[in-house]
This record gives sequence, structure tokens and C-alpha cells, in this order.
Amino acid sequence: MCTSPLVLLQVFFLMVPEVVRPQPSSSPSGAVPTPSDLVLESQGGTLQSSKEPEIPWAVPGSSTVGPTVVTPTAPGNGTVDLFPGLPICVCDLTPGTCDVNCCCDTDCYLLYPRTVFSFCLPGSVRSSSWVCVDNSLIFRSNSPFPSGVFKDSNGNRQFCVRVNNSKLNYFQELQKVNASNFQALVTEFGGKSFTSTFQTQSPPPFYRAGDPILTYFSEWSVVSLLRQPAGVGAGGLCAESNPAGFLESKSTACARFFMNLANSCTLDPALSAASYYNFTVLKVPGGVTDLQNTKFQVPVTLVSEAHSPWLAGNICQNVVSQVIYEIETNGTFGIQKISVRFEQTNLTVEPGTSLLQHFVIRFRAFQQSTATSLPGPRSGNPGYIFGKPLLALTGDIRHTMTLLRSQGEGTCSVKRHEVQFGVNAMSGCKFRLKKVDCSHLQQEIYQTLHGRPRPEHVAIFGNADPAQKGEWTRILSRNCSGSNTYCTSCCVIPVSLEIQVLWAYIGLQSNPQAHVSRARFLYQCQSIQDSQHVSLTTIVTFVDITQKPEPPRGQPRMDWKLPFDFFFPFKVAFSKGADSQKGSIFPVLLLCLLLLGVLSPETK
Repeated sequence: MCTSPLVLLQVFFLMVPEVVRPQPSSSPSGAVPTPSDLVLESQGGTLQSSKEPEIPWAVPGSSTVGPTVVTPTAPGNGTVDLFPGLPICVCDLTPGTCDVNCCCDTDCYLLYPRTVFSFCLPGSVRSSSWVCVDNSLIFRSNSPFPSGVFKDSNGNRQFCVRVNNSKLNYFQELQKVNASNFQALVTEFGGKSFTSTFQTQSPPPFYRAGDPILTYFSEWSVVSLLRQPAGVGAGGLCAESNPAGFLESKSTACARFFMNLANSCTLDPALSAASYYNFTVLKVPGGVTDLQNTKFQVPVTLVSEAHSPWLAGNICQNVVSQVIYEIETNGTFGIQKISVRFEQTNLTVEPGTSLLQHFVIRFRAFQQSTATSLPGPRSGNPGYIFGKPLLALTGDIRHTMTLLRSQGEGTCSVKRHEVQFGVNAMSGCKFRLKKVDCSHLQQEIYQTLHGRPRPEHVAIFGNADPAQKGEWTRILSRNCSGSNTYCTSCCVIPVSLEIQVLWAYIGLQSNPQAHVSRARFLYQCQSIQDSQHVSLTTIVTFVDITQKPEPPRGQPRMDWKLPFDFFFPFKVAFSKGADSQKGSIFPVLLLCLLLLGVLSPETK
């Protein structure tokens, strides 16, 4: 009997010699090479990806066999940006102005924002991770992800693959903080302190976010800092040494007390407007090395009248009460323009006279032409951010929706509270009735409840443009009935306004955007006949109508139909024969005949 030929299956193994192992880093303490130390190679032994290989920020010095995951934290040599800006920039809230730490804000004009910002706000950059091993361990790469061979400063070639690590896009669980690990966490994650980091020996080439702004007094050849006095202590006394931070728009207020205002009126520089603009501002910190070169200096432009203080009888006139700086910046090119305007007041000379001063500094992107006015700040981009003002539209005028505000004695104030998105609120005040006809009284109370001007539309998203009517939705409104059938001398007036806002999340679950679906004004009214005042109330409620999708199903499971062992057909046949009462014994007999046919030639 002829036996079947033996078929040999060829099996290839990738043999790794004993001497070929990942080389440990020669840098001290396992230091990671810097991005500038990496050199991309494309030699014969490595199969490059079809995509352009991206250079990772660092290649780990492997001290153990196996890959090491590396998360990029700083930009490379300026050829490839591993942190591309997202198409939806959720932190770009101020049009025409560079938002601090918003790495996708195009108004910053920064190719690599991380060189200027200390960190990037969540949602403004993409996350990525790399896996690197020694190149000698790799014979051929068939990875579908971008890969490349790199050489560090020590000459070691590393093979790196950028993997799609979805865990990087999700928040981690909060760490438990107690007395034992508090200081360790502060040391590991702590940011900047109140100590100034500026060093005159080696000034940085450009300002970074939060850096103090340098000023130069040419009359005395003195370099100083742009100050923004702030209140300290329980009394809020002015602290003159508080520096203004680059790209940090803020306002401060502080109090000054004068024991002898007659002498301080003309001698105290804090009261004179000239002391706030008699200097120049350095465009970049590097200008401190060449103070005679005026191209690094920007003069302070005065955009309002500023008279010197002088004493007229017992009145100190032209005292500075508010200072507002407008600073225009152009990315790493520094400060391009700075202007200042003042508000002045008069003080009466008497013992213990006090003055409350306000200091405002605003930063915005440098504009070659300021002919077109920029829209107001956004409340989100595009979706609303919780706590930001709810935007309203009247005609072509964009404003914020407001609520009633009371004065000290409880009467209605001209100032009003802003409606904050997602924040339910209620406010009220007392309205003094005037002796006018009923229709005029109703009109005045309606305006008091909803504010001036009356909101007609509400913005669907936080970045709605007044010129685009499709980005606004009309507010539903229902007023009170005009008369009371039971009292002819009574007047039906609104006493309460409830603003109901329906909103929902749309878009990706990983980056949802809040939008307003509709808003409605509901008035409650009552009849009055003879009354001097009435209590008014405004309420705002936000209702979340988000419909979440069905949870995703699990991955499909493999249902194998082929046998895994030799005895599988016999087990199936016997199990079917045992379980079936009406089953036939034909399969069993057939198997027995086959076995006998196989064993009979061997016995011969």
C-alpha cells in the first residue's frame, strides 16, 4: 500500500543574537535625549510608513528589554508640529486677541504655541504617544501607524512608532491627596510662584505668557517694570510693586489714604497722570541689551486728556482715578503698540481723605488697520461654556441677557445681573409706581423686567455673529392680558418674568458642544389699584434636553465552526447518538467501518 507523501511546512524564525539588545542610555540618570539630538534615518533595513514620519520629542534610553511609551511634551526642531491645532478651537473666546494658553488661537500668530505658553488648555491640541525600541531588534516593519528610524546624540538608532492611544484623550482618575503626599504633588505639578523669574544676565528672546513687561526711563537711564497696582490686606491698600503680566488682561482696584492731601496733591506721583506714560516699553526682553536702539522701544500713546493735578482752595483737581492700558502684541515679535487713557476726579482736602483707583490692562492682537470694529467677547467657540453670559440680539445689536438688581434699600437699580449660561438664578427688587396711565405703567414695568433693549433673539452658540441671522433663534413671549373684567379701575401689570432656556449637547461625545434650542419669556401679572410700590421678580431656568445615543455594542466575537482536535467528529457523533432518542445508528456504524478499513492493512 502506498503511503501519502510527507509535506514539509517551512517555518521562518527571526533569530535575534544574544549580543543584539537595547543599548542603555549613556546619559546620566537615564536622561532622555532632547528633540534636537534626534536625526531621522531612512536606510535599507527599515520599512518607512506611507505617511511622512513625525519626529517624536524624545527617545527613551532603554535600560530594559521591551518598548517604552513616550508622550511628547515640547516642540521639536521646528520642522514637524506634533501638536496640530484643532479645527474647533473651544478656548478662543476673545476675537482679535490672543487668548492665554489657547494653543489653537489663530490670533496669537504662533507656529509653535508651546514655546510661548506654559501649557495648552484642554481641547486645543491633539494628544499622541510613541513606542520606541532599539533598531537592532527590528528586521522589518509592517505597522499601519507612522514610524521611523531615529538617531540620538549618542549615536544609538531607535525605531519609533506613533500609536493611536485613545486613553490619552480621556481624563484620569483624581489622585488622593493627604498630608503625606501633599508636598510631593506640589513639587511635581507646581507651576510658577510669585518670585520673578526674569534674569537680566540672559534675557529671553521674546516675552512669554505671564512674564513682566520691561519699561525704560530714558531721562534717568533706568530699566523698570510696567506696574499694575493691586489692593492688599483687609483695607485694599495699593501695592505699587505688583507687575503686569504679558498677555494677562486683568483689572485691579486699590485704595489710597491721605493724611495731608494738600501736600500730596502735587507731590504724589500716584495722583499725576504723567507718571503713567513718561516712559517707553521694550518690545522684547532682548531690547535691554541695547537701550540706545529705539527700534526695540515703543512709546506710550496718550488717547485722552490728562491734566496735571493742582490745588484750588481746598479742592485737589485732576486726580487720577482710573488708568486703562491697551497693548497690541504680535506673537514672538512682542509689543507693537501701547496706549493709555485716564479718568480724573476732584478730591476735597480734609483729614483722612481716601481715593479708590482702578487699573486696567487689556491685550489684543496687533491690527494693521483698525477701521473695522471687532465683535465682543464670545461665550464659547462654538458651544456655550458654563458660566459665560447668555447672548441676546435686538435688531443688529448684540448684548447679554440680564436680570433685575436691587440697590441697598431694595429698590430696582439701573445696573443689572448678567444671565450666565447653565446657572439658574432669581433676583428681585421693589419698583416705585408713578402716577401715570395704565398703558405707560405696563410698558415701563415690562422694560424693567427684561431690561433695555428688549431681547428679541438668543444666540444658538456662544460665537454667534449678529450678521448671520441663522445663528440666532427668536425668543417666545407671552404677555399679560390687557384688562380686568372684575375691576374697571384696576391696572393689570406684570410682576414676575421667568426666562426658560432649553439647551442640549450636540456633536461628538468626546467633545460635546452646548447649544440653545429655544428660549421663552413667561410673565405673571396681578391687578393693582392704589399702591405706592410693587415687588418685581426675575427668574432664569436652564433645562437640559440632551438625548444621549444608545451605548455602543461590544466587539463581535468569533464563532468557530471548525474542529480544534482530532476526536471532534467522534465526540459529535456519539453525543448526538446518546442524546437523540430517535436518532439513527448509521453514523456510528460508518465510523466503525472506517476505523476497520484503516487498521486492517496494518495488521497484515
